[in-house]
Amino acid sequence: MAGRIPQEFIDELVARTDIVELIDSRVPLKKAGREYTACCPFHNEKTPSFTVSPTKQFYHCFGCGAHGTAIGFLMEFEHMEFPEAVEELARRAGLSVPREGGNDAPRQASNQPLYDLLTEAAGFFRFQLKNHAEAPRAIEYMQGRGLSGDIARDFGIGYAPPGWQTLIDALAQHPARHRLAEAGLVIEAEGKRYDRFRNRIMFPIRDTRGRIIGFGGRVLSKEDTPKYLNSPETPVFHKGRELYGLYEARQALRDLPRLLVVEGYMDVVALAQFGIRYAVATLGTAVTPDHLEKLFRTTSEVVFCFDGDRAGRAAAWRGLENAMPLMREGYQVKFMFLPEGEDPDTLVRQIGKEAFEAELTKAVPLSQFFIDQLRQEVDLGSIDGRALLVEKVRPLITAVPEGVYRHLLVESLAQFARIEPAQLTALIEGRTPPPPAPRAAAPAAPSESRRGPWQPKREAAPSAPRPEPGRSAPSPVRHALSLLIQDPSLAHKAGDPARFSCLRLPGVRLLADVIDLLQKRPNLTWGGLFEHWRGTEEGRHLMRLAAKEMLLPEAPESLEHEFLGALDILEREFLSQRREELQERFRSLSEAEKIELQQLMMRLPGAPGRGRPGET
Repeated sequence: MAGRIPQEFIDELVARTDIVELIDSRVPLKKAGREYTACCPFHNEKTPSFTVSPTKQFYHCFGCGAHGTAIGFLMEFEHMEFPEAVEELARRAGLSVPREGGNDAPRQASNQPLYDLLTEAAGFFRFQLKNHAEAPRAIEYMQGRGLSGDIARDFGIGYAPPGWQTLIDALAQHPARHRLAEAGLVIEAEGKRYDRFRNRIMFPIRDTRGRIIGFGGRVLSKEDTPKYLNSPETPVFHKGRELYGLYEARQALRDLPRLLVVEGYMDVVALAQFGIRYAVATLGTAVTPDHLEKLFRTTSEVVFCFDGDRAGRAAAWRGLENAMPLMREGYQVKFMFLPEGEDPDTLVRQIGKEAFEAELTKAVPLSQFFIDQLRQEVDLGSIDGRALLVEKVRPLITAVPEGVYRHLLVESLAQFARIEPAQLTALIEGRTPPPPAPRAAAPAAPSESRRGPWQPKREAAPSAPRPEPGRSAPSPVRHALSLLIQDPSLAHKAGDPARFSCLRLPGVRLLADVIDLLQKRPNLTWGGLFEHWRGTEEGRHLMRLAAKEMLLPEAPESLEHEFLGALDILEREFLSQRREELQERFRSLSEAEKIELQQLMMRLPGAPGRGRPGET
């Protein structure tokens, strides 16, 4: 797609960036063995758990789980969008950012006139609020809503006067006047052109860089419609991605404790008037995954504010559905339901800031709202009700990334459903549930272990227990990936990954893709490699493995032997798997397949061995 940043450039940029220097300029680091450490900038802690690896070119916090490359650090710490972070690193490296389908400079030049027009329009609207004959009506309305001149200035509020061509005439000499419709400021229909916004209070909408990308206009009287009118979709404005007030919130507060998502512009501005400077609003759309990603890049706690009626709870459920794929430990989503007939604007004026924020502390956590809604919809006293519960939660739970949050959510659901977590997990994943866990065993004799007689014997967890040293090895897939993390150059000793890539085993496809990429890009760092899987479950898995490798001592010289041995196990496993497939349909084999089977029988004599297919 034209305009995208080539992956090759991102690889080179990450390789050129000294992540230690980048982070140290913002968070002072101390040398600790191979790595550098500091107190984490993303959560409060007294003992340093934030670690930066110069060899792997990534950071990881063992306290809150934050991790990423140089690009990811700028996105999290500076609240930048991905393209902004790339541009910042490129500036530091003295590089210009290329774009697929052409150089970046012409692309920026094509959109710059739109930003210029929107900026000029915002100035025009502010001027009209102070000078137009009809402006006192708008000022009276805002004063009636309790807004001060300072807040109007902070948010750049203006006034679009009546008249069909007031803005068109004001910008008649602008070099980009022919693009007014493209900027969303003018409507063209049946050969005529007229102003989109007329007789409205105007709220400029800014992106995270502070550029004006669109407007929202509110009517002055109840008779006029629609109540709110937003700019249409344009090359610089996309409703499903932008949030009104986010730029202003970041300007007002360096560290945002939370973000409160409300419905309208006036709610955001009114809350700011009362000192609540962390409210944002969607732009006439439901909350989207893009909105949530942007919110979580800015803060770890998001509170949705909805009416307490049926429509408000339905909107909250849609927000929950969109939030599930992003939920992990450290993130919080809550729901604040307003009294009937109230909105944030009226409520804060009625009870004041302290009482409003006290109500915020009572917001319902996502997990509680989730279970409360299910309680209303599902009758757990019947088999049908329990089956309905599983069907309702299956797509939502499976969307939650693997980790502590998902585990705790399943445990809460299991307690609500009066079923063991392992059984509920199996039902959600479509597996046969295990039998109920036996009751705790009788106390062990003191000679059997160090446990006291009052302590029951602990049963092993039913899923993936941590192996004891010397008892069992990790799966060959996981082991091979871990070794590649320590030394990416091992990929050039691996040969063709096609020799095992079709093995039906978790993680095999990812391992083959990593080897293939490292063979094609011999200078790729681990941080650069991670950028190829940014935002995917595979990328999160690679980062978890990389974080664990940071705790290991220096790599032994036998890495190559171990790595090739793990690949040999996978190849043998694939050949065994292929032999069994051919044997199962022996009567229908083609001549070529019969020859293949004969060769496999000669290569793998004896009974087929399945190896240890463990998890990655």
